[in-house]
Order: sequence, then C-alpha cells, then structure tokens
Amino acid sequence: MRFFSLILSVLLMGLVGCSEKKVEKKEYQLFVGTYTDGDSEGIYRFTFDGNTGTLKNKTLAAVLPNPSFVKISKDKQHLYAAQETADFDSLGGGVTAFKLMDGKLELLNSMGTAGKHPCHVALSDDGFLAASNYSGGNVSIFKLKEDGSLSSDPQILDHKVLDTAKTSHAHMAKFNGDQLLVADLGLDAVKQYTKQNGSFVPSEQASLDVAEGAGPRHFVLGTGEQFLYVINELNSTITVFQKAENGAYLEGETQSTLASDFEGESFCADIHISTDGKFLYGSNRGENTIVIFAIDQGSGKLTLVGRESVGGDWPRNFTLDPSGNFLLVANQRSNNITIYARSTESGTLEFLNELKLSSPVCLEFLD
Repeated sequence: MRFFSLILSVLLMGLVGCSEKKVEKKEYQLFVGTYTDGDSEGIYRFTFDGNTGTLKNKTLAAVLPNPSFVKISKDKQHLYAAQETADFDSLGGGVTAFKLMDGKLELLNSMGTAGKHPCHVALSDDGFLAASNYSGGNVSIFKLKEDGSLSSDPQILDHKVLDTAKTSHAHMAKFNGDQLLVADLGLDAVKQYTKQNGSFVPSEQASLDVAEGAGPRHFVLGTGEQFLYVINELNSTITVFQKAENGAYLEGETQSTLASDFEGESFCADIHISTDGKFLYGSNRGENTIVIFAIDQGSGKLTLVGRESVGGDWPRNFTLDPSGNFLLVANQRSNNITIYARSTESGTLEFLNELKLSSPVCLEFLD
C-alpha cells in the first residue's frame, strides 16, 4: 500500500509540474500614438508578448494627424485620440472618438477642441472627456454620448485669464471623482475644479503652486490618493503634495530627477507609479533616462533607487505592461520603443530589446 501511495504522489507531482509548464503569460494589445510629420501615419497597434517582452504584429490602426496622446475607456469599448495640430478647424486642434471592436478601431466622430495643440486626453467615470490644449492655454470638457461619441459645444476652462504675467500651457488633466485636476506648465500650478450641476468650477483650493519656472507637466496620485506627485518639465524635479484632513493638498518635498553630475539641458516628460504603489518612475528628455524612486508607504516620501538609460533619444510617454513585469518607453527622436524587464522587488530595470517606429510618443495597453 505504501508503494502505491508513493507512486501516486510521484504521478500527482508530475501532473502539477506539467500544468505549471503549460501556464503562459497573456498577450496584450498595445496602441501607440505618433507624430505624423515623418514616416508614421497615425495610431498603430501591436501585440505584446508577456513571455518574451517583445512587440509584434504591427498594424496601422487609424490614419490620423499627430495622435500624440491616446486613451482607452475603462470598459475597453472606446479609444480617444488627441489631434495635436493647430488647424483641425479655425480654433485649433481636435479630438477623435473610436469604437473598439475586437482590437480594431471604428471611427465615431471628431470635434474641435477650441484650442491649439491638444496634447492630452482624460476620461471620467461618468461620461466626460477633458482635452488639454497646450498652445491654446485652455481645457475642453466634452460630454460623451451613449455610444461613446463626442458631444458638441464643450465647456472651456480658459487658463489664459488666470494670470496675465505668464503664458498658460495646459498639459494634462485627470478626473478624480467630482474633481478635475489640470497641470498647467506655463502657470507653474496644478489647477483644481469641482463638478457642480454638470459643469466644472474652481475648487475651494483652486491652485496647487510649484516653484517659479518649474513647469508642471504630468502628475499621478499615489496609493490611497493621499499623495500627489507632480513631474516638472523645466527644472527636472518631482514635487510631492500630501492631502490634509480637510482635503487640501500641502506641498512637501521636491526631488531632482537628474544625476548630480549631469551637464546639459534636460526636460521631464512622463510619470507613473507601479500598481503596488511601491515605485515611481519618471522620464528625462536630454539625460535620456528613466529615474526610479522607492515610495515610503507611510510618509509618501521618495528615495532614489537609480536611473536607467532609455536606449534612445527624447523619451516621451512610457508605460508599465498589465503584468507590471515590463516597462516600455516611447523615444520620439530616435524613432524606437525600448522594452525593459522590471524587478517587482527592487523596482530596477533591465534592457531587453527595441522596436523601430517613427516618432512614437504615447503607449496605451488595451488589456
């Protein structure tokens, strides 16, 4: 009897081993926004292999001028793209809505954003879209129709009237419940709005100011939304804000994103936090690196882990894949996407491979 029990145990172990070997990581669909003043024609779709960390099956998903930022809805049914131009219509650039059907894009409609060079698109959970117009210095808020298309006559949040001494450059917006936060690079501030009766009005704490000339570009909320991390393009720093008991954000520390011995010009671009909230990443255009910080889970403070070369020139948007095991970087000027294995324990990056693509600027996973 003991002999048969031993045989059965060995067979069960073998079955478990075989089942473990058969487990494969998922393949993910990746959409890439580009600038189209070179060889690119619009939005591209790739398959990302979660086993090897490689991109394959390149497809032109949509022909569109300068889709420099793309955003997929939470229900994975729609994709929205900025048209970063000044001539969509007489007022500036545009934004386009697509229906997602089996990974393919079906055009719904396009609308003018009433501002030049829209460079970012944000979506709310209750049917709003915000387009940040960099040269226009304003934000366009569209109500989305039931089919996901864009309504006409957006609400315009005009930042040009907020400061007559500076030139406003709205660069990113994010909905957070009934709140809307907008990073304005020219005004050195993150502006806050609250939804009231279907429109957005300045919040009680209307402005989170950073250092003069810092140039806030993008931002991300930390775990539990108690901390706000703002990456500043012009002085290459990250500023941390902490939410107080009354809901107001208080400015805390500011960390440089550059190596102490770096010489030359460099400008920050994008910022992301790992899903577990333990690590923060930022891109440096000029130094051409991804800087890595560990996040203290109690205080929200940042500790430098290191930095990794992007293997290219002028890293714009970057992203972590859905598994969190890889980080992908869109290098605009060197026309390549570089891919790194990411340690979930230490946060560090290890270069794996690259893919050539003309002027990639935005990476968005469908899955």
